Amino acid sequence: MFEGFRLDRIRLSEATLRVRSGGSGPPVLLLHGHPRTHATWHKVAPLLAERHTVVCPDLRGFGQSSKPPDTPDHAGSSKRAKARDCVELMDHLGFGRFAVVGHDRGAYTAFRAALDHPEVITHLAVLDAVPIAEALGRCDARFARAWWHWFFFGQPEKPERAILADPDAWYRNTPQKAAQMGAEAYADYRAAIHDPATVHGMVEDYRAGLGIDRDHDEADRRAGRKVGCPTLVLWALQDDLEDLYGDVLAVWKPWAADLRGHGIDSGHHLAEEAPAELAAALLDFLHGG
Repeated sequence: MFEGFRLDRIRLSEATLRVRSGGSGPPVLLLHGHPRTHATWHKVAPLLAERHTVVCPDLRGFGQSSKPPDTPDHAGSSKRAKARDCVELMDHLGFGRFAVVGHDRGAYTAFRAALDHPEVITHLAVLDAVPIAEALGRCDARFARAWWHWFFFGQPEKPERAILADPDAWYRNTPQKAAQMGAEAYADYRAAIHDPATVHGMVEDYRAGLGIDRDHDEADRRAGRKVGCPTLVLWALQDDLEDLYGDVLAVWKPWAADLRGHGIDSGHHLAEEAPAELAAALLDFLHGG
């Protein structure tokens, strides 16, 4: 897994991140979603590394990265805080500007990095996500049935107790999932979901989403801020974004000045289920296609 890549633990001002990096060329940062770690990218990263320096961290609160202290507003788990980590991490590695790709919860951090640090982000790619403010603003009974975990994870204590009672059952682990992910990535993911501190950190990400992250999105909407760099939106055709929103790009249009995107025939975990197609789409985007 990640042959030829380095594995480091990098101390930043607010967090210590576990980071894989490899390749050469223009830098691209890959951000995972819930409940994964950076290992979810192990099939995609080598394909990108043929033309790019690829950096894959565990986000703060996830995997083997540090966990932020709890506060009433969950600010340490906000996407703004995680975006600061990303910019500081890449600067530490010598990259003043970079492209960022985020999947699922990582897409929200990538989006926030592009809004908060427009001078730094050259390209933004978001996978299987719409802005948090859009998701919550459009919430109806259908969304609540499909994405009920957003609201359950927002409750105190109960989500952690439910998950940790049987993490493998909660996340529906099967031999088929293990085979699809690959043995090393699957072992890394299972270690994360069995660790109480990591489970709490992952759930805190959702608590921040329902409050402070939504507030940040709404403040940007009122101010008329948009992502200024080229923006690519990709979504899994076997997942439910089209069912929930119809035209996914129409949801994103108010948020990005230079927007394009399309669906990929895959389930939710695009990097694991359709790595070649995903890498090709990203490379085409990053090289002006």
